[in-house]
Amino acid sequence: MTYVTVIWRTLYGFYGWLVFILCAAIALLATIIVPYAPLRHRLAALATRAIFILGGVPARIEGLENLPPGNAVVVANHASFVDGFLLKGYLPYRFSFVIKGEMRKVPVAHFLLRRSGSKFVERHEQSGSTRDARQIVKAAQDGDSLAFFPEGTFTKEPGIGRFRAGAFVSAIRGSVPVVPIAILGTRKMMPAGRFWPWPVRPRVLVLPPILPEDPAFDNHKLLAETARQHILAVIDEPDLCKVTGENSNGD
Repeated sequence: MTYVTVIWRTLYGFYGWLVFILCAAIALLATIIVPYAPLRHRLAALATRAIFILGGVPARIEGLENLPPGNAVVVANHASFVDGFLLKGYLPYRFSFVIKGEMRKVPVAHFLLRRSGSKFVERHEQSGSTRDARQIVKAAQDGDSLAFFPEGTFTKEPGIGRFRAGAFVSAIRGSVPVVPIAILGTRKMMPAGRFWPWPVRPRVLVLPPILPEDPAFDNHKLLAETARQHILAVIDEPDLCKVTGENSNGD
């Protein structure tokens, strides 16, 4: 790596964080002062999209026409810190993001996420996990559109791991389509273990929905693996379940 490249990436990193802080402050202000939830969610989405636009890396979105006009459950691969911001900014604002319950312990982030429509699922404490899972299922049954990262986390290693059950149980109970989404480029932009952004333009592929009439809806494990294979088919990353020998149909 040349000195010029190092200097350029350092300067861009400072600029990227400045843009992020500014847009996050605007989103926080909107969530505090706007009482009407749909408008609040829309403003938060616009502020989030501005992070990528002002950062010089507007996302390339393909296949938005595949989103059903009604309610749906979106599931996406998870490769970077920026994935949630990316989908929040570019998906229709009606989607509520389902986020790990640990974020409840980060007061400002929890407030911003909750007020912008996100829902939380406890992963480690059994009673809390059961309670949150029931609330998510009820939200799907009540007609909410939900967005999940069913891998639950991400690593430095490229690839797609096992999908957890929650998104797919919610889709089956709510009888709503599952829309797989492939995210590309964000692992290079800001991977696990690196907090310095690089100017990589991300790409989002919205794939055709899996409808409730599909035989995959007979079982949440089958539905999870069907969605996972749809994403694997369009992304240039390995199947980590095959690499590690892990069962892809875990709960």
